[in-house]
Amino acid sequence: MFSPDRSRQIDTVASLAEPLRRSLYEYVVAQPQEVSRDQAAARVGVDRAVAAFHLDRLVREGLLEATYRRLGSRTGPGAGRSSKLYRRGPAQVTVSLPQREYELAAHLLLRAVANAASPAAQHSLKGAAQEVGEALGRQARDAAPRARRQQLRDGLIGQLRDHGFEPFAAEGGIIRLRNCPFHTLACEQPDLVCGMNLRLVRGMVSGLGEAGLEAVLDPQPELCCVALRSEPGRGRRQALQGMTEGSGNDSLAEAAERPPDTNGPPEDSQGAAAETRRVA
Repeated sequence: MFSPDRSRQIDTVASLAEPLRRSLYEYVVAQPQEVSRDQAAARVGVDRAVAAFHLDRLVREGLLEATYRRLGSRTGPGAGRSSKLYRRGPAQVTVSLPQREYELAAHLLLRAVANAASPAAQHSLKGAAQEVGEALGRQARDAAPRARRQQLRDGLIGQLRDHGFEPFAAEGGIIRLRNCPFHTLACEQPDLVCGMNLRLVRGMVSGLGEAGLEAVLDPQPELCCVALRSEPGRGRRQALQGMTEGSGNDSLAEAAERPPDTNGPPEDSQGAAAETRRVA
């Protein structure tokens, strides 16, 4: 018999079985800012009331959360009512049948590495992350129809999406990652996990070959600590050309035209951990 908590998680996942509701969820969580009912309805091509029904169901399931604020610059009397806006909710849902506890195993292994206080153990963890990342990068390279830079970058973006990083175009011609797949572990051991994460993504870039990108640590609020930027000396438009639009963000071509951030991001896991604690 399932526990009450496990039953709730199964019900939450089941709520996404409805195709329209799932499309609304995917649209909202891909946006850099909150989404109104009108925006969501227009995106999926349904009536506003239908969109509101499904969005509110997602709020009840904890997959989205709702806030209220007035849109536009008008204030005071006559400014109109506040709009109901939606963004990703706090729920974290994991369901496997039969039940598996991989996250618990990850916590135990991470604690063992941290408690060992051994530079060799930490180096081994980062080395393993680099090796796994390189293998993923080679998979993406081998799957590319042509070994051209654009196809290679498409493969890298696809690997990042497949592993839950949710890449998107940001200011300054940088590709940021909206989700950290290791968020719970990073909160427990930010030094280890941020460093491991960086080496994993760097491994993907290395295994891919000539993609014109480099992975750096650059923690931002509510984002993964790793970002991808053009390699020094390469055109930003070229480095970002391969990623497609579709999430409501600025296009990569437009982002690539903006001047890059002249303040280099921290390159060590300790700096990332300190920054993560400040922005968390």
